[in-house]
Amino acid sequence: MHQSSWKSRRHRRRGHRHNAWFRPHGSNESYSCRKDAGAQQSPQGSSDGHGEAPSTSSTAGSSSVPDLPGYYFDPEKKRYFRLLPGHNNCNPLTKESIRQKEMERKRLRLLEEEEQQGKKIARLGFNASSLLQKSKLGFLNATSYCRLAHELRVSCMQRKKVQIQSSDPSALASDQFNLIMADTNSDRLFSVNDVKVGGSKYGIISLHGLKTPTFRVHMHENLYFTNRKVNAMCWASLNHLDSHVLLCLMGIAETPGCATLLPTSLFVSNHAAGDRPGMLCSFRIPGAWSCAWSLNIQANNCFSTGLSRRVLVTSVVTGHRQSFGTSSDVLTQQFAVTAPLLFNGCRSGEIFAIDLRCQNQGKGWKATRLFHDSAVTSVQILQEEQRLMASDMAGMIKLWDLRTTKCIRQYEGHVNEYAHLPLHVHEEEGIMVAVGQDCYTRIWSLHDGQLLRTIPSPYPTSKADIPSVAFSSRLGGARGAPGLLMAVRQDLYCFSYS
Repeated sequence: MHQSSWKSRRHRRRGHRHNAWFRPHGSNESYSCRKDAGAQQSPQGSSDGHGEAPSTSSTAGSSSVPDLPGYYFDPEKKRYFRLLPGHNNCNPLTKESIRQKEMERKRLRLLEEEEQQGKKIARLGFNASSLLQKSKLGFLNATSYCRLAHELRVSCMQRKKVQIQSSDPSALASDQFNLIMADTNSDRLFSVNDVKVGGSKYGIISLHGLKTPTFRVHMHENLYFTNRKVNAMCWASLNHLDSHVLLCLMGIAETPGCATLLPTSLFVSNHAAGDRPGMLCSFRIPGAWSCAWSLNIQANNCFSTGLSRRVLVTSVVTGHRQSFGTSSDVLTQQFAVTAPLLFNGCRSGEIFAIDLRCQNQGKGWKATRLFHDSAVTSVQILQEEQRLMASDMAGMIKLWDLRTTKCIRQYEGHVNEYAHLPLHVHEEEGIMVAVGQDCYTRIWSLHDGQLLRTIPSPYPTSKADIPSVAFSSRLGGARGAPGLLMAVRQDLYCFSYS
């Protein structure tokens, strides 16, 4: 009798544990449950309803379904599925695959909304008629009116695929865009394309034909080909404005890394009268992370490269170098134009300015110091050179006042965890553009940090398919139309105002 009562108590304890585990959804099934039953009780059985923990089921778009540790609720099949460790090769259901599936659903939903809506309004009560009325009544000055008009147009941009013409159409179908970079006048794009057989090749895209209703551009290619990765690039003004492109190439095998000045005249078959091909030169520089060209008169015909724990400033004419030791890798750089300063962003999160008048052996060459909590991936100096925009690998974008060395504004929504992603600041239009690691292109108001537009990629989210973008108020030259250019895979898209 004693043995039977012990067994009955043991059976009741087992039943109690079993029922407590599945009590939230009121079912005795091991891996399934009804959604409506799960919505009635909380997972911990609490009465206040505030103890809900973050769960995979909530990311699946069903926040009313309780979270079960180690299980995932599928809102389509209305069932729980067990999550197995990610190292199990036979497991078709992991947190990463669930995350990718949900991101793809969100991307398709946003693409569908864009096609159906046609026009999106960034702010409530924000339309052309109200802006015009406020301007006539004197509530908006000319500068504010132009800026807000640009914001309104950005929110209404529509995507159009650009037709690319080339002397080698077969290459266009196989080569994928890696990077694009617009010149100062926005009438040309320099592109780096990944070749199917391996390596990279370069091209210059003329934007003069980028007009509605037909969007056509012509790519001028060159036989210059490299099997080395392009770490950084920028336009260089040696003979005239944007006469060259500065490329930082990674070393491979026994070939050291280098910085190459590539003349844009190499991409034009017919040279105009008196226009001779520019100088093609290369400088041996080990492992450059970033580069910048100087337009400052005190550092004329000079460029800078950010290395591991070092900054090199090199004169193209004389070959003379200045070296500045740092405590971290320099991932991004930009020269100021009026002041003799070179701003650098580091992997450690530090942003500092080098006074180019100081010698490399001297002290006090760090003119300004700012700090982020993560690796700085992009710095942009604003036109009056009193403010600086910076982004980092934690997804933070901050606007700094260089006089007080304080952050005066933050821009929310950018996504980054480890990628080296640039910022595109356009003061004339009053906007800032950045592509996140989630492949979404986001546009903010530069003046108040308002997120104006989120543009999904035309292709599924992938680490290898992060779009490269260029924005200008005059795409194709002085009479060009404003808009955004997006390069992803083999395609080029234009988001125009009209």
